[in-house]
Amino acid sequence: MKEVEITCRLGKELSQDEILTAAVKALGVSPKVKSQIRYRIMRRSIDARNDIIYRYRVEVYRPDEVMDEYVLEEYKDVSGAEPVIIVGAGPAGMFAALKLLVRGFRPIILERGKDVHQRKFDMARLSKEGIVDPDSNYCFGEGGAGTFSDGKLYTRSSKRGDVREVLHQLVNFGADPSILIDAHPHIGSDRLPVIVENIRKCIVEHGGEYHFDTRVTDIVRKGDGTFDVITGDGSGKYSSRKIILATGHSARDIYEMFDRKGWEIQAKGFALGVRVEHPQSLINRIQYHGKYQPYMPTAEYSFVTQIEGRGVFSFCMCPGGILVPAATAPGELVLNGMSNSQRNSKWANSGVVVQIEPEDFPEYAGYGPLALLQFQKDVERRMFEYTGSLKAPAQRMMDFCRRIPSSGLPQTSYHPGAENAPLHELLPEHVSLRLKYAFPEIGNKKMHGYYTNDALLLGVESRTSSPVRIPRDPQTLEHIQVAGLYPCGEGAGYSGGIVSSALDGINCASRI
Repeated sequence: MKEVEITCRLGKELSQDEILTAAVKALGVSPKVKSQIRYRIMRRSIDARNDIIYRYRVEVYRPDEVMDEYVLEEYKDVSGAEPVIIVGAGPAGMFAALKLLVRGFRPIILERGKDVHQRKFDMARLSKEGIVDPDSNYCFGEGGAGTFSDGKLYTRSSKRGDVREVLHQLVNFGADPSILIDAHPHIGSDRLPVIVENIRKCIVEHGGEYHFDTRVTDIVRKGDGTFDVITGDGSGKYSSRKIILATGHSARDIYEMFDRKGWEIQAKGFALGVRVEHPQSLINRIQYHGKYQPYMPTAEYSFVTQIEGRGVFSFCMCPGGILVPAATAPGELVLNGMSNSQRNSKWANSGVVVQIEPEDFPEYAGYGPLALLQFQKDVERRMFEYTGSLKAPAQRMMDFCRRIPSSGLPQTSYHPGAENAPLHELLPEHVSLRLKYAFPEIGNKKMHGYYTNDALLLGVESRTSSPVRIPRDPQTLEHIQVAGLYPCGEGAGYSGGIVSSALDGINCASRI
């Protein structure tokens, strides 16, 4: 087997003959055996440095070589098997459940929110009427936060596990096979609900259980090592010997429960900043060097820089996307971005955030392991209190950096609307000053045209990751004090995004 790189212009599909011709040359075999050569496309990426082309990385095999095909494991009927409780139906919880089916355990999924279709009605009320359901919103509900945040699948690292397992599972449940090869694959918030529903149907058909509107309020470890998981007002109870805790980065009540019980948790660094919205046409022009054509994929971007000892970076970039309210409780203001599969809105948005560590805000030290959680809450409340609603405090980019008020705001995709505000004053100085220096630097050195007053900054982007870690044993993946309890995914502080969370769920289930 050899790897070969093949290029072709955008708007043109790479033909089988082009692949085989390149394979003959790479393998050094006779053109007569061309039809016997087998190949597999491993990766497709866009190179816009000079001519705008696709680059394909292809594995090619001689006629006498065996080409391994990835085969998904079979699910077992687990109707009468030992139960494992999974708290949370996001990527970590869903993929843990699928792995448990393979290994012969019965997953019982407890989800505080609603099923993937019913939660859409609550999100509509959130955007149109400003009504926040604390258990059903853009963060909570079947599929987790990623379901309505574009479905980005950017993790390609093999350190956490075999990424192919996650991608092939998603294709098996309805995702486009292009996610198997694209360098920056995404599914789209319009297509993910069906995939999430198909995963649920599979789990239930094989004997697993789903319980929606079932918020966990306590976990009681009994003398025999089993657990009672208490839900709602205390009237609900589920029991098992093992629990996978996959509650996501916004389940603050779970961290507070751990703190009350004396189960160890730790303050963890996270990142906070703003959502930045540009006209998508501008980003297309910048990234394609003025050569953008309608048949080309909608342009995206990412960057990272260091400002005064802290990282400043783009996060969850949504090309052709819209901004959405991601609050999980009344009285707070949080923004996120999402895109549908076509990525065809006229806006591009991205979080641009500053790394924050516990030592950056010593005034919160009295909150112990919940220090940065309390800091996060206070920033979100400050944003809400400024507008008194889910309207976002907003400022033009250059005005923000110059510390002057904006005279009018550009149109925004954010449905609750934007309110002219001194965002440079509302953000913590630690964040505001670093953003002030970062935006001109990005515009001058990395993306000419990015630094413009046509760009709108909206506050606040604060749910980049969990500000708390639930520590676990690196070998068993159990909580370091509570055997049988497996902190998992973003909420435990061990992943970030759909794929890495899914892999963490798979790993926890495999340990069980």
